[in-house]
Amino acid sequence: RATIHGGILSTTATDLQVLHGLFRDACKRRYGGVPVKTEYSNEIAIRLILGCIRVIAARLDIEIIPLFVETDLHYYRTYVRILNRPDQNENIGYILHCKTCGNRKVINEQEKSCEICNGSVDLAGPLWIGQLFEKQFLETIKDEIPNYTVDKNCEKVISKSILESEKPSTYFTLDEIASKMKVSPLRLDRAISKLESNGFVASPTSLNPTGFRTNARIDQILEIFST
Repeated sequence: RATIHGGILSTTATDLQVLHGLFRDACKRRYGGVPVKTEYSNEIAIRLILGCIRVIAARLDIEIIPLFVETDLHYYRTYVRILNRPDQNENIGYILHCKTCGNRKVINEQEKSCEICNGSVDLAGPLWIGQLFEKQFLETIKDEIPNYTVDKNCEKVISKSILESEKPSTYFTLDEIASKMKVSPLRLDRAISKLESNGFVASPTSLNPTGFRTNARIDQILEIFST
């Protein structure tokens, strides 16, 4: 309530063991959802945090718009814009993760099996399933970088965040794919190029140095990378 209309609220979480599933009951009590241990557990954790913020904001007839998120070894941080109006978009759902083939997708209602291999699945959530980054906000920040002394790593994070801002939820990692194929990992730029040349969207992610976002499914990625 103390944040003005259009203002920015930053939230930091340091209970990473809870958010990563070591204490699932505690996570459900604190954040209203349960995590799943995956290669992209940090994204699930961030989405649980945003989901909790969204639920609290809805009680106050407030809409939140995520602007930027960041991860560190010791904390996760989110930045959201606060708008004093009811939120017309639910943006709360689940992330399905197949324990057999690694398929993952965002869903609004719970499903019990994988559409690719019919294997058993884990469900993370309920959590935030909307965008994590606001492209225009980040582009404005990037335009201001020449006017300040900014760490090069910070500049890279902003650039990656812009690229992934409109890409699908959840990411894959090069090691994850290489492990399934029993080969050495591709270079990240080569992996993205292969996906794009096959008609899929793809980008690096700021949440993992070897991670990439794409609208290709796990079976499609494996097929493309094998050629």
